[in-house]
Formats: sequence, structure tokens, C-alpha cells
Amino acid sequence: MLPNGKNIFRWVSVAALVMCGTMSVARSSDDNGKHDDGGKVVRFTQTDPRYQQECATCHIAYPPGLLSTDSWRKIMSGLDNHFGTDASLSAKENEEITAFLVDNSCDFWGAEVSPLRITETDWFQREHNSYVIPPETWKNPVVKSPANCPACHLESEHGDFSERYIRLPN
Repeated sequence: MLPNGKNIFRWVSVAALVMCGTMSVARSSDDNGKHDDGGKVVRFTQTDPRYQQECATCHIAYPPGLLSTDSWRKIMSGLDNHFGTDASLSAKENEEITAFLVDNSCDFWGAEVSPLRITETDWFQREHNSYVIPPETWKNPVVKSPANCPACHLESEHGDFSERYIRLPN
């Protein structure tokens, strides 16, 4: 713990994402007034409309920086069986979306394996461990799954995972 009671892993995680260039920090009037305590808004960049169109129809368009280059390549090469669903795309669409994900991925995490699920990353498991998230939260019918970010992260669909917008469902 840091002197102000913050968890060191959270600060290291934020620093890693900034180093990977997958977050934007804004201090302007066009940020819709969403600020953390430092007067900044922190959001993952999600700027590819095809990725949004194709992937966000079934789940949120997860920020590319949450997985490594290898992870995204594996995911995109197996869309015919994407976690039990056929999410196949045309070769051109697959190539374009893969390029976007790889270009915005983050290889900082240093994992020896390339997980296919964000929930399997060391970072996710540290941030969502049983000391932080009560185990019964995952059993809540509103949450359904650790992959359902919007259940607790109210602005996740806009790329904002800041603590200000976290509400655990009752």
C-alpha cells in the first residue's frame, strides 16, 4: 500500500498502460466533465469504427491495450470459434481489425503466455482479487461474468474504467 492507502498494483498498472500509449489523458472542456481527483480524465482510446461495429454488437469493444499483440493475433485468427460463437469476418475486415488491435495492444505485461481472455491476465486478477471484489459479486445475476465490464464499470463502453465510475451491483 502507498501512504495514501492506494494499492501499488493499481498505480503500476496505470503507468504500464500510459507507457503503452493506450490511454489518453485529457484536461480540456471537451472531456464531458469526467475527471479523476487530479483534474484529468483517463480513457482508453477506441477509435476504429469497424472494430466497434463488428465486436461491440456482442460485448463491449474491449480496449486493445488490455491484451498483448500475440493475444489479439490468436483471438482474431480463431473467430470461427470465438468463445463458442462463430464471429467470422471477411478476410479484409479481419485484417483491418487485427491491424488496429495489434497497433494498440500492450506487451508491457510481460506474461510468458498470451491469454485469450482479459480476465486471465495477471493484471485483471490483481485488480479484481477477492480482497477487492467480494466473491459473491461474480454470482450476482446482474454481473453474470467477469467479462461483463459494464455491470460494475459504468463508463466502460466509453473506455473509462476510472474508480469514480465503479458501482458494485446490489
